Amino acid sequence: MESFSEIMSALQQQLRADSLFGLRFVPLAPEVAQNLGRVESILRNPQSSAPGSAELPAHSALTVDTAEKQQRLLSLDEGQVRGCRKCVLCQSRTQTVFGQGSALARLVFVGEGPGFEEDKQGLAFVGAAGQLLTKMIGAMGLTREEVYICNVVKCRPPGNRTPLPEEIAACNPYLREQLEIISPEVIVALGAPASQTLLNTGIPIGRLRGRFHDYYLSGQPGVGPAVPVMPTYHPAYLLRTPGDKGKTWDDLKQVISALGLKPAQSG
Repeated sequence: MESFSEIMSALQQQLRADSLFGLRFVPLAPEVAQNLGRVESILRNPQSSAPGSAELPAHSALTVDTAEKQQRLLSLDEGQVRGCRKCVLCQSRTQTVFGQGSALARLVFVGEGPGFEEDKQGLAFVGAAGQLLTKMIGAMGLTREEVYICNVVKCRPPGNRTPLPEEIAACNPYLREQLEIISPEVIVALGAPASQTLLNTGIPIGRLRGRFHDYYLSGQPGVGPAVPVMPTYHPAYLLRTPGDKGKTWDDLKQVISALGLKPAQSG
């Protein structure tokens, strides 16, 4: 059994991780606060957790799982991504853009790479394309806080150009580990670079979109669990070509159905 000071240190690390993912505070319902008191009592007096005594609340396992995933993502970001110098993109970046959202997200959106605003703020999809993505997520009946959003490359390519193959190869292990940690039920690949990277193919986005493909968390086709990937158009492309928004919505409706979501009512 860990000491109470060790538990408090772990909780402080969790709060730090919460801050990274945009969680400033979590209001506690009275029954939750009461359960926290019971947890503290058990930590201070392990004998009280013997058979026949009050058990920890059922949601404790979920809390631990959340904290573990957040800590793993934080360690990946701070320990590897922020100081990464594996490719030339590190020379022109303002900062790395790791990604943000729920560590327990059922749905992950993967884009191409950070743009000007993302490089400036250190957050994924916060520019004009990000605003459109927020609307897309809302139309699906979700919020940005309920999904996870990241990019194939974690540094902005100069002039927002398409990432080069060697740049994608350098960053791909980070993306793969992010997805392995979160283990989403569905991935939406936004645009050709994200779709082709995840599916290891050169097939154009126009031929990839419209149906699910398999992404193997192990990195080896046919080995381990596969996550359905829905390739679709990137929001930046939709801003330039609004006529394809209908096709994108058709793609997202398949994701809505797969996840059993309730889309927002139009009008």
